[in-house]
Amino acid sequence: MIYVRDIIEKCGGILLCGDMNLSCDNFSKDTRTINEGDIYIGIKGEHFDGNLFYKKAFDLGAKACILDNIDEEDIGDEYQKKTIIKVDNTVLCLQNLARYKRSLYDIPVVAITGSVGKTSTKDMIASVLEQKFKVLKTNGNNNNHIGLPLTILRLKDEEVMVLEMGMNNRGEIETLASIARPTIGVITNIGTAHIGNLGSRENILAAKLELIKFLSGPLIINNDNDLLHDYMEKIKTSCDVITFGITNDSDYMANNIDSSFKHFQINGNDITCLVGNRAFIYNSLASYAVGIILNESFSDIKKGISSFKLTENRLEYKKTKNGALLIDDTYNASLDSIKSSLEILRKEHGKRKIAVIGDILELGKYSESIHLEVGRELYNSNLDLVITIGTETKYVDDYLKNNGFNNVYHFFREEDAHEFIKELLKEGDIVLLKGSHGINLKNIVSYLLKQD
Repeated sequence: MIYVRDIIEKCGGILLCGDMNLSCDNFSKDTRTINEGDIYIGIKGEHFDGNLFYKKAFDLGAKACILDNIDEEDIGDEYQKKTIIKVDNTVLCLQNLARYKRSLYDIPVVAITGSVGKTSTKDMIASVLEQKFKVLKTNGNNNNHIGLPLTILRLKDEEVMVLEMGMNNRGEIETLASIARPTIGVITNIGTAHIGNLGSRENILAAKLELIKFLSGPLIINNDNDLLHDYMEKIKTSCDVITFGITNDSDYMANNIDSSFKHFQINGNDITCLVGNRAFIYNSLASYAVGIILNESFSDIKKGISSFKLTENRLEYKKTKNGALLIDDTYNASLDSIKSSLEILRKEHGKRKIAVIGDILELGKYSESIHLEVGRELYNSNLDLVITIGTETKYVDDYLKNNGFNNVYHFFREEDAHEFIKELLKEGDIVLLKGSHGINLKNIVSYLLKQD
């Protein structure tokens, strides 16, 4: 339990008004989703200042507010009896509170990072562990310097935490790990996501390995990933390493993989995964390893892998009213995740196979080469039609057209494509939608599902 006095002590806060001994059970940074009894934290973002909404938070039932842009004389008379704490920086306060909350619990904490597959691996690991334990996991994609502390602050009587850790730059994983103090680490792979910020895949690897600094137990890594494989011995000097793979000899290996990629064996044990592609075999391997480390039975591990549910907007199958099938994978995109999603599309059966592909963002000088590679993947996927959205996907168009695939249409903004796609789709079509979060392809999905 955290009290107002802890916020003052751990975060250098000042009690402007209210009760020093008030308990702080639940925290929120968003008045749109705040619940009665929550502690509201006002965070200043790029486009708004959450401090300005503290009155609304109280009116909606907040028990107290933590702010960094308010003085005692600014508080209206009607709020003088409320509990308001002022701190120097609400984000740092949030992180320090989460560090303190974490220190109160001696439980396993699984931290998952990697260029691709973090969320789906998190979902599957949580499903496996839920067969035996009460689990707190990252909701959605709340994996950054604000989302991860808010997740930890939800901890009550759970027996295990499963936390996703994302990053855009060096130092961010180290910060998250210093808060979470993981007992098990998982690195899914090292790809090209955020390479524009970090400059090279080697720098991405170094950023992901910041996890080790605060890791108190084993690190589970994908031994088929070239960089993780090549750096294996160096990683072993810092922590115990457990490997998984399909190709390279590993502690946990998948074999006897059937043509659907849904049925295979891990170390001789039969496994079924409802999503059939190579990426989800790797997810299954990582989940299997975590289950074994935490002494779960094979039957529980198998059940958890076969019954896991993906987070929203990740490979969600949705049917339009005119009978087209949408594969909604719109949350985010990288070269590797597009390859993985196209592998699934290729295995589907439909009258026409269509891909709607948005820009991959944060690639910097690598944007042209990576989008050309996306074009190559699309060309080799035997699709009937491709629709590209954004500015950087012009390179995708170039590759396709230069290689004789002319059934490609381009739109600079997703909203410009709505009517075209609506008129295009027919019963029996299968459509993959995949792009970076900022391209908002989810809006296309919403529009299509509303149409009669």
